[in-house]
Amino acid sequence: MWFVLLGVLLVVLKLADIGPPATWSWWWIIAPFGLATLWWAFSDKIGLTKRREMEKMAAKKAARRKASMVSLGMDERGRRHSRDK
Repeated sequence: MWFVLLGVLLVVLKLADIGPPATWSWWWIIAPFGLATLWWAFSDKIGLTKRREMEKMAAKKAARRKASMVSLGMDERGRRHSRDK
């Protein structure tokens, strides 16, 4: 993501003729997009992207289960709370 943001910033600076990127070659301006592509391919290859997605799904599932148990008046182990009212 950082490579994409850097690439967008460099393109904006190049098109607006602001600062040093205005004089740089277009190859230097678009290089971060190529690096982003390489990073995404590498992270997919080693399973980093899928692992992060699975961790997020597991956290959502645990939070949803805990909220359901609380709304049913049960603790995490499935026991009902006694009502003293």
